[in-house]
Amino acid sequence: MAQAISLGAVLFGLWLLLSGHYTPLLLGFGAASCALVVLISARMDVVDREGHPIHLGPRALTYWPWLFVEIVKANIDVAKRIVDPKLPISPTMLRVKASQKTEVGRVIYANSITLTPGTVSVELEGDMIEVHALTVEGAEALREGEMDRRVTAMEGLA
Repeated sequence: MAQAISLGAVLFGLWLLLSGHYTPLLLGFGAASCALVVLISARMDVVDREGHPIHLGPRALTYWPWLFVEIVKANIDVAKRIVDPKLPISPTMLRVKASQKTEVGRVIYANSITLTPGTVSVELEGDMIEVHALTVEGAEALREGEMDRRVTAMEGLA
């Protein structure tokens, strides 16, 4: 039930941002359309902890800033390697173990790897993620496991 209420609130908030109309009639139509979408989604049984993971919210608020800083640092590193041809580029494929307990956690980890410039998650199978890294340093940073630990902490099941 909490997921359905949260989904309705998110949909209505998005509708408000995108519509830009705040007359009572249009607000009513927007609320009705969001309620209809939530009802249809609930009837289809797609409103669950995996599809709308609101339980990750408070812990995600501490993970996102860290991930943002990592993305900025990786952007700077990749930009330096593009501008300065003396810096080595050594494409590397590696497999890293995802220690998360749920599929949502593993997908968040794989997506976090891909969001970080210089690394791309190629395949997620079970608890192993195949990653292409632009440099050996990027591959070593993944092997150290800081991102894995932070995603597992965000998941909250450790």
